[in-house]
Amino acid sequence: MLQHQGESAKGNPGFPAVEIAEHVVIPQVGLGVWQIDARQVTEVVSAALEAGYRLIDTAQGYDNETGVGRAIAHSPVPREALFITSKLRTRAMGFDGARRGVEASLEALGLDYLDLMLIHWPTLDRERYVGAWKGLIEAREQGLVRSIGVSNFLEHHIEVVVEETGVVPAIDQVETHPYFQQTKLHAYLAARGIAHQAYSPLGHGEVLANEVIADIARNHGWTPAQVILSWHRQRGSVVIPKSVHPDRLRENLEAVDLTLSEADMGRIAGLDRGEDGRTGSDPDRFNDLY
Repeated sequence: MLQHQGESAKGNPGFPAVEIAEHVVIPQVGLGVWQIDARQVTEVVSAALEAGYRLIDTAQGYDNETGVGRAIAHSPVPREALFITSKLRTRAMGFDGARRGVEASLEALGLDYLDLMLIHWPTLDRERYVGAWKGLIEAREQGLVRSIGVSNFLEHHIEVVVEETGVVPAIDQVETHPYFQQTKLHAYLAARGIAHQAYSPLGHGEVLANEVIADIARNHGWTPAQVILSWHRQRGSVVIPKSVHPDRLRENLEAVDLTLSEADMGRIAGLDRGEDGRTGSDPDRFNDLY
């Protein structure tokens, strides 16, 4: 079912998109709202929607779903043109926890349905994340969510939920950037027909300041962020960079029209540091309840 560049994002004709499930198409570039304060997020999401974003990615653990919902409610963009993602808190695990979690997100966002709901982290308790996956399957069957997926899942986590339920996640959202390219996982997801969604796609300041990235940017007259986002898009990944600045929101969105050469892509591929490039938590060790 996974199809790259095969459809236009809903509400954005011609915008690059990825088909992740039957009749479900996700824009390839969206706005991530991790670490955006609840008091600021409404303004930021409103600016993003005005700039042309249609994918907004939030999570229960970000504590800003209500502000995101307020921006959606006040936007002239029709709901059916938007793609809204949220993620279950780790304490909203297990079958019943997942069902309650979906309902809590819908209430906070003021929505009747979500386009995508993810399990945020697998945690160390297999039974809890398998139960949560079963809860999301039921939520999808009942029309509360259009598609379901996972975040921070490694190959063995995904194989567990597929073995237990027969249902393959539509998407896996994981830390990915030029210093941590997730090459093995990227290939696995492609083979499984699972979309690869990159969070922290720009890495941190060190990645943006990398001389290879800077040189490619100078050669094209682009910004380093646009170079990195183009690299992700040409790999077929969905990206959700965060910014609170209107000019950078527009700059990031404009990257959908830019194309790197094979030589540029090869130079960026050479920046991978493997596990040494990871900046976030290791999914095999993460067990926080929040």
